[in-house]
Amino acid sequence: MTLPRIVVLFAFFMNGSLFATWLSRIPDIQERLGMSEGVLGTILMGMSIGVLTALSVSGSLIARYGSKKISAVSALGMCISVPAIAWMPEPIYLFGCLFVFGACMSSMDVAMNAQAVRVEQRANRPMMSSFHASFSVGGLIGALVGSWMERADVQATSHFLYAAIACCLGIFLFKWLLEDEQSTSSDGPIFQIPHPSLWPLGALAFCTALGEGAMADWSAVYLKTTIGTDASIAALGFAAFSLTMTGGRLVGDSLTKTFRPVDIIRLGGILATAGLIASIVTSNYIVVLIGFGCVGFGLANAMPLAFSAAGRQPGIASGVGIASVASIGYAGFLAGPPFIGLLAEQTSLRLSLFLIAILVATLIFTANAVKIKTAE
Repeated sequence: MTLPRIVVLFAFFMNGSLFATWLSRIPDIQERLGMSEGVLGTILMGMSIGVLTALSVSGSLIARYGSKKISAVSALGMCISVPAIAWMPEPIYLFGCLFVFGACMSSMDVAMNAQAVRVEQRANRPMMSSFHASFSVGGLIGALVGSWMERADVQATSHFLYAAIACCLGIFLFKWLLEDEQSTSSDGPIFQIPHPSLWPLGALAFCTALGEGAMADWSAVYLKTTIGTDASIAALGFAAFSLTMTGGRLVGDSLTKTFRPVDIIRLGGILATAGLIASIVTSNYIVVLIGFGCVGFGLANAMPLAFSAAGRQPGIASGVGIASVASIGYAGFLAGPPFIGLLAEQTSLRLSLFLIAILVATLIFTANAVKIKTAE
């Protein structure tokens, strides 16, 4: 295993672990600040807006300065903003802090995916799912540590600070990332509208992001407020999702060598939809955890396959292609949190997740985008 590949794997791991660190303590922070589900959904939109704002410029910034520099700067920004989240005294300040955190996370996401495409192309074999598996491993460990911290009654402020320091120490490894081959030209606009050829892949990513966002932001809340579990069990909701997503991505590269990407995504969409519906119609937390696990395995390889195709588009820089698909897809993170929260406040969280299940089911049709792009 080459050194650049190891560093890219670490970058994915770091991104996932810091993200899960925040997610694992959402119920705790919601309770401390006295936020209703509707207010929480609105506050979560701060992170989504930050994600989309950064995605609209990250492709151009990578083209100018290189994915290596953007990866390092964004990683440092995540390490600084994570502890700040737990220190926010009011919801409005939390909104702003989540905006910064989301912007740094998405910029790092695009940059490290651009690095992953370069490593994959250099090796001339599928690797993207393994990189995304590292993200999921980070998410799983972050969620499990969050559950343990909650059970041990460790304050979120201390928990987040420990996580940030641990990840920050590894940023020096980024000096071994690959330099971009293309010239870092300063020509061209910072804000770019995605090329029309990338919109089908963006639609696939959008459906996937809706499902992932629902699990990320609402799995713990659903278990605690709707099913009635305690906070430590609630934190396992995202852990179950992350565990099976990790397993799916670990075998994803092998599956891609054996089966068509379109079939992998279609079958995954069916499994994810079934898992969501099973979680909605029961009040047994074990069944819910299994259902969330099905969602994780079903969605595991949709985003890696979409990003891999986006990073290989002829005539489009890798970072720009990935950022374009990500900006469309991650609109699901913008639409999902407030939609689920506001609808849950008017009806129920079960109904909100049912509508997400319907949208996830559209992966059966949007999967064709991968077949079209990989055939070009």
